[in-house]
Amino acid sequence: MGAERLPGYGADSSTFTVSGVSSGGYMAVQVHVAHSSRVTGIGAVAAGPYYCAQGSLWTALNHCMSPGAWSPLPRPETLKGHADRFVRDKLVDPASNLANARVWLFAGMRDRIVEPEVVAALEGFYRLFNAKPILVKDKPAGHGMVTENAGNACGATETPFINDCDYDAAGELLRHLVGSLSPPAATPSGRLLVFDQREFADAHAISMADTGYAYVPLTCDAQPCKVHVAFHGCRQSAEAIGERFVREAGYNRWADTNRLIVLYPQAIARFWWVYNPRGCWDWWGYTGARYATKEGAQIRAVTGMVERLGAPR
Repeated sequence: MGAERLPGYGADSSTFTVSGVSSGGYMAVQVHVAHSSRVTGIGAVAAGPYYCAQGSLWTALNHCMSPGAWSPLPRPETLKGHADRFVRDKLVDPASNLANARVWLFAGMRDRIVEPEVVAALEGFYRLFNAKPILVKDKPAGHGMVTENAGNACGATETPFINDCDYDAAGELLRHLVGSLSPPAATPSGRLLVFDQREFADAHAISMADTGYAYVPLTCDAQPCKVHVAFHGCRQSAEAIGERFVREAGYNRWADTNRLIVLYPQAIARFWWVYNPRGCWDWWGYTGARYATKEGAQIRAVTGMVERLGAPR
């Protein structure tokens, strides 16, 4: 039997917040820039500036993760120019919205997959639009989602890319993006839904899984809730690590006490038609030239899921 249809919950989907780690962080930034009139806050762990890869896998691997003397990181001013061009072409929302967004960024001191200077460039990108990002850069974390008490040792860079650093990144970013929060639940008591992603896109053709996840607090059955979208990183989907990210990344216990639905869309590894062997979100263009805009296939699929959560029950 297949996964269920994603239900409507009457959620407040007119605005929402996003976050992600690694390729999921790049994806969160893309969704933010594309839909800045709706996305009021962004959290990015181990990710760089918008359109950093500029449609090139070679640039992504050689300039936007661990830049060096022969592969310098693209300048934030250059990437701002691309964003401004997309605004003129009406492919993304007016960039003036970015000044009012809440931006929370994290760079692990021991991350050698996406170097701290790459995250600093993302901070610089947002400052060019007069945003006021927070950048956390004093934790000895490797590459992964940083948690209070789940996953590997803090400095590790290995599957499932969840690191116990005695630091609750999910809680800290949500507090910054959403505002004042009630204390988290000791144990999540809501429902983790497994839903069919195929109605939102030709999933395999754009390297998305057949199924996605959504965490729904019990209070959201009776009253409208806000929506937060959390993007996993490469090699971190349910296909790769089971339900560890959607259960251990740290969002759900905050969602329970703060009327927040957490959407966990899922990418998948693909080796033909599109080449995405590590199940990354598209931040270099494998789904098409307009991947980082409103016309990007994955962005359209995810915003469709958000809108479904806002549909009447």
